[in-house]
Amino acid sequence: MRAIIPALLVSLALACGATKEPLKQKQFDGRPTVEEARAFIADVEQRLHDLRIRNGRASWIAATYIIHDTEQLAAESRMEMMAFVSETAQRATRFDNLELPAETRRKLDVIKLSITQPAPFDAELRTEFARIATEMPSAYGKGKYCPEKGECQDLLQLSEIMARSHDWDELLEAWQGWRTISPPLRKPFQRFVELANQGARDLGYDNVGVLWRAPFDMSPEAFESEVDRLWSQVKPLYDDLHCHVRARLAERYGEERVPAGKPIPAHLLGNMWSQDAANLFSLVAPEPAGARLLDRAMEQKKIEPERMVKTAESIWVSMGLAPLPQTFWERSLLKKPRDREVICHASAWDLDADHDDVRIKMCIRPNEEDLLVIHHELGHVYYDRGYVGQSPLFRDAPNKGFHEGIAELTTLSVTPEQLQRYGLLEKPPAKSLNPLMRKALDKVWFLPFGVLIDKWRWQVFDGRVKPENYNASWWELRQQYQGVTPPVPRSEADFDPCAKYHVAGNYPYMQYFIAMVLEFQFHRGLCRVSGHEGPLHTCSLHGSRAAGERLKTMLALGRSQPWPDALEALTGERQFDATAMLEYFAPLHEWLKQQNQGRTCGW
Repeated sequence: MRAIIPALLVSLALACGATKEPLKQKQFDGRPTVEEARAFIADVEQRLHDLRIRNGRASWIAATYIIHDTEQLAAESRMEMMAFVSETAQRATRFDNLELPAETRRKLDVIKLSITQPAPFDAELRTEFARIATEMPSAYGKGKYCPEKGECQDLLQLSEIMARSHDWDELLEAWQGWRTISPPLRKPFQRFVELANQGARDLGYDNVGVLWRAPFDMSPEAFESEVDRLWSQVKPLYDDLHCHVRARLAERYGEERVPAGKPIPAHLLGNMWSQDAANLFSLVAPEPAGARLLDRAMEQKKIEPERMVKTAESIWVSMGLAPLPQTFWERSLLKKPRDREVICHASAWDLDADHDDVRIKMCIRPNEEDLLVIHHELGHVYYDRGYVGQSPLFRDAPNKGFHEGIAELTTLSVTPEQLQRYGLLEKPPAKSLNPLMRKALDKVWFLPFGVLIDKWRWQVFDGRVKPENYNASWWELRQQYQGVTPPVPRSEADFDPCAKYHVAGNYPYMQYFIAMVLEFQFHRGLCRVSGHEGPLHTCSLHGSRAAGERLKTMLALGRSQPWPDALEALTGERQFDATAMLEYFAPLHEWLKQQNQGRTCGW
């Protein structure tokens, strides 16, 4: 992931309402002009560049030297940054009805679209909004299930039970237990929706859902239709995976509890939200699923973190992109220090790419999971370096799905043959569908969940779903898209949507669905450019200079052009296309169809 600003600090910043140092732009009277708009943007970009660097350094220190003072300094810096964003978004609305050159208009839109939690312009309402937007994720973070007998358990402990247990009752208690934390969030969430919608209207958008769909360079209605189209492409693959997983669960728990042709009880999938089924791999694997060969090999060879990062870097360098600068190796955190506490959660950092200051922060372990995470984080780093020539407002991907899609791109090149090139495996394992099943339980299973989170919120924001129907509509979508059902009856006394952090924390989610589609579309496009022959899942981009040139061209665009232009620069295509994922998983899909013969699929 990229370094992000915690919701608490975002909310506090919104309450501030203004920066410590106001914009130094020349004051204009009367009707807005093109000259005024350009002057406004020039001042914003100069200040934004400086604030990003200052905020990044304060955040880095707070994450790698966790003490009270560093946390306070980082909080002050982030509050200043977000107050600046809030102020400039409000001031950008002055130019909404002015005819402007395309680049100027795009930059003004970027300023407004940088806010995903829009606070009302009214000072009193903004203060109330900040309080609610702070309290909800805070309550989520402190949430614990406290049974009548026994100790309280937090989300991490309950998730461990969900991952390892195969006991129906134990899983049910953990699933229900976590959902005791969310009913108190119903009223705050309802008020948040009202206030956020007012903030969106103040910025010129009908509601928050429209604001969240605006960065995708099409009308909100067109984007919603596009999501439906993409989902229709991948649904047959998901349906067959669902059918196979349900059949294996029925073998374990009994058909009376997991009946054919019905949704799967949501607590059986190894994940608190049923958003992936990766922990069921040993139950559903095509071949016997023993210990991971790569983990054993890396442990035996005592592979150091630096070598693992060099391994991930080598794909990019082999495609003709520049090696990571020496400052990356001097300033990144790759091991957990012995002398202090740090935030080990992996993240990529662009502190000042103009001066080669890019880093990752991660407490690396010698295993396959962390090797893939490193590939992901370096994808973010190379994207950050790729658009460094753009002006500050265009230093980002054309939409958030692109950044995450590029981050995942080289993970698909980590084939068994590639691991042999790395010197991490002596000999690739014999042909097996197990690696594809591992990926499918993670990536394919996630797709409907990635759709429904924001589908539900779009309907809440635009009024199609009323407060008195929050929970019922949530489970209708869960069943419609995922084919899962609550294991016990639920009512409007419950509030299950806020048992997921991104709902309690009010973060858009559709970008992850788009990223999953783009990851495979990017991979297919570049594999074609590289001249790969054979099944798509066997393609590695290692050594393809042609693929590297395409990548450099697209990365350099940053956010300066609409996403279809960026997609065309990389793949030659101008439309999202999920058939690349279908092509990648085609061998597994054929196997699933064979396994499902005679079974009652669907729900």
